Amino acid sequence: MDGMSRWIGTLTTGRWGARLVVLGFLVVVGAVFALKVTAPIADSGASNLPSSVESVRVTALQKGLPSSQVNPALVVVARADAVLTPADRAAVASLTTTLSPYAASGQRVVTIPSQDGRALLVSVPLSSSLASDRLTATVKEMRAVIARAGLPQGLTAELTGGPGIAADIASSFDGANVKLLGTTAGIVALLLLLTYRSPVLWIVPLAVVGIADQLGARVTEAIGALAGLSIDPASTGIASVLVFGAGTNYALLLIARYRETLRHEEDHRVALRLAVGSAGGAVIGSATTVTLSLLTLLLATSGNLRTIGWTSAVGVVVVLVSVLLVLPAALALCGRRLFWPFVPRVGSEDPSHRGAWATIADRVTRRPAAVSGIAVVILLVLASGIVGVRVGLSQTEQFRVQSSSSTGLETIAAHYPAGSSAPARIIAAAGSEQAVVAAAAATPGVASARASDRGAGLVQVDAVLKDLPGSEASYATVRALRDSVHAISGADALVGGSVADTLDAKDAAVRDQAVIAPIILLVVLLILVALLRSVVAPVLLILTVVLSCAAALGAGHWSFTHVFDFPALDTSVPLLAFLFLVALGVDYNIFLTTRARQEAARAGTRRGIRTAVAVTGGVITSAGVLLAAVFTVLGVLPLITLTQIGIIVGFGVLLDTLLVRTVLVPALVTLLGRRVWWPSELGRSDGA
Repeated sequence: MDGMSRWIGTLTTGRWGARLVVLGFLVVVGAVFALKVTAPIADSGASNLPSSVESVRVTALQKGLPSSQVNPALVVVARADAVLTPADRAAVASLTTTLSPYAASGQRVVTIPSQDGRALLVSVPLSSSLASDRLTATVKEMRAVIARAGLPQGLTAELTGGPGIAADIASSFDGANVKLLGTTAGIVALLLLLTYRSPVLWIVPLAVVGIADQLGARVTEAIGALAGLSIDPASTGIASVLVFGAGTNYALLLIARYRETLRHEEDHRVALRLAVGSAGGAVIGSATTVTLSLLTLLLATSGNLRTIGWTSAVGVVVVLVSVLLVLPAALALCGRRLFWPFVPRVGSEDPSHRGAWATIADRVTRRPAAVSGIAVVILLVLASGIVGVRVGLSQTEQFRVQSSSSTGLETIAAHYPAGSSAPARIIAAAGSEQAVVAAAAATPGVASARASDRGAGLVQVDAVLKDLPGSEASYATVRALRDSVHAISGADALVGGSVADTLDAKDAAVRDQAVIAPIILLVVLLILVALLRSVVAPVLLILTVVLSCAAALGAGHWSFTHVFDFPALDTSVPLLAFLFLVALGVDYNIFLTTRARQEAARAGTRRGIRTAVAVTGGVITSAGVLLAAVFTVLGVLPLITLTQIGIIVGFGVLLDTLLVRTVLVPALVTLLGRRVWWPSELGRSDGA
């Protein structure tokens, strides 16, 4: 990597080389942005799981039944504290007539009264062939019709069911790209301005990373369109945040090394070439680690995770190329004056001998045993927050803010069997109808069961659950229901429906965590071994990363429970948080330890790690604060999943930056001395 970094430095810092690189980059950007391609939008639910999963098989079989042609939107009209009056019922009858044109061809709107007399459930069978954007528009139109219906005072009406939930999720991403990009760019600009204390320097890295982010998004769209790979808005948002954060980190490291070499070299091009040559290896190693870690998500069962993996990996590769090629070229064209008013001059004081991080480095290396012991205790206390963690959100728990669909589900649960809005769908052979209905009705947790559709040699039995869809009790009922109907000889019965979809997704997440997390650690370990040419140091760093990640998850879960009042972690959050924290945490490991190794070769391990902390402490802190702030931007969206990822990763990055990477790791390296570089020559000849 060092040889490649030196070649890149030579290519991008020359007078003509810098001009050609910038010009070539602008041409590539223009050509890519001129492409008119759009990747298909990813569906949600069971379609994200393999075809062998039971709920997916049910969905496939349902396509042969007449009921597959409709997707019921549920409008629940209720009085919370009184029985519906005749005027209320007349108003609902009028509303039903008004909503009838939205029913699919040949279908009719059905009204179902509650046993307590306080609610009416209006089922509007929408066409299942509606595209996601058209479905969202239809739901918005229906809600507008309901709002204009002039219902009697005290009578509430909410549209929910599958179409309502899908529309609310889609609406939560309205303008999301603009909001995320604008907020992220604003935070990055502010923090870069504070970091560099220059009115102009921050513009260059922000422009390069910002253009790279949009270029990566366009490349991702092109790949999706050509390969037929679907992309969902959540994946795009996560990829954009990751690209902005990682790209700015790489830029901070490169510019910090450039500013350092300007104190020793009069010619800014020579200084820049040396900076790229010495820091480029760390940047390449870091980006390679993040990219390969993201690509491990291709092994995931969930299609959403696979999409996040490859789209984010494409973005990181694009921003890596941009930072290593375009940023040095732009810096070369601007010259030393870009740092005004704090322009580094030849002979100015070496920052490794002064400042807060030099003081911290002295204290850490002076008492490494006490420092490492205190740091480990702090991390273990934070990690204890994982105990009792609940994973899995119900349909009503997906949003940070109250949505019409979640309110509607709660209203249905208050007046009807809780599972009425999302019955389990059982598909079986036509001749087994009575046996399946009887077995389903006898299953604990099932309120009622009836045959609802027939065709193509199959029968569909709808089993209404007693518990709220997505609750642990509803999952237990689906498992019991599967055991009951699977035991019926000759029925070939399968259980699907939205609760089964969520249950299968939850089980897939458990499998993905068990398979992918160890692979991520192995990938990171191998890259660290190759980069540091050591075995001991990579193992040490991996252990600190795992401990840091556990502490972030524990602290995150504690805050969700006691501060934010979130009901649980989403199924995808533990794996994604682990991936981002491990891959990005290793970034700072690489920044620190590659510099420590360079310094150890000249002055010994103790002095080497002391110098590395002193000169990289500032840039690692700046990078960590910036990355944490960028990830918390995900909280601007109302989905709990993205908010949880943002909070856990943001806190974990700060923890990694301020405690693990700049205190615990230096203390442990000091304790081990030259043995940390074993079995390389440095581990034997180091004078520490």
